[in-house]
Amino acid sequence: MRFMETPDNAKPSAEATPAVTGIAAQDWATAAADENYRAAVVDLLGALAYGELAAFERLAEDAKLAPTLADKAELAKMASAEFHHFEQLRNRLSAIGVEPTDAMDPFVSALDGFHRQTAPSDWLEGLVKAYVGDSIASDFYREVAARLDSDTRSLVLAVLDDTGHASFAVEKVRAAIEKDPRVGGRLALWARRLMGEALSQSQRVVADRDALSTMLVGGVADGFDLAEVGRMFSRITEAHTKRMAALGLAA
Repeated sequence: MRFMETPDNAKPSAEATPAVTGIAAQDWATAAADENYRAAVVDLLGALAYGELAAFERLAEDAKLAPTLADKAELAKMASAEFHHFEQLRNRLSAIGVEPTDAMDPFVSALDGFHRQTAPSDWLEGLVKAYVGDSIASDFYREVAARLDSDTRSLVLAVLDDTGHASFAVEKVRAAIEKDPRVGGRLALWARRLMGEALSQSQRVVADRDALSTMLVGGVADGFDLAEVGRMFSRITEAHTKRMAALGLAA
């Protein structure tokens, strides 16, 4: 999962952010009195934690495809940032009395399956996956974060924060397309595949976890209603289109 930073013009608009009321105005100690809410947050943190760990592993592996030592070092730096995010989530789970591996385990199969199905065949596909594919998940978690208690929201937004390498991916991909325009068509098809797989994977994960799905559709705390779920995915799709444009690719 994770999570290259969305360009400023691709982030959800301010109008998409609800007013801070209800659970979103509470701290963790208060909100966690609701057992269903607590279970949903544990699921959310577990999914994020395994996503960060998987991102660390994948970026370390993708570094082997890097064409230069400088590129290899850049991916290694990105991998290190992902592992730091994983540590933050792991520590938070431990602090609220949850075994981190137990929280992550329900999400291993789905996330590993996603990464198997979207393994890049070369350096450029790896960059597109890191920038476009992982950002779809990032957008989803940012949407959910607006409904969380203040402590959990701060943590989630911190681990989704820019690792400082979005411009690196954009620069490398655009340079490759400028050098050989045929590369653009192949990468555009790859990015569309990533979009479909990422959305399907997100929906499967949510559907498999009752507490998480209940929170998202408004049964716990300040969740989305069904109409808002549709609008949320429309915003995610729009942000994807803008990222594709930033890369010089057709959506």
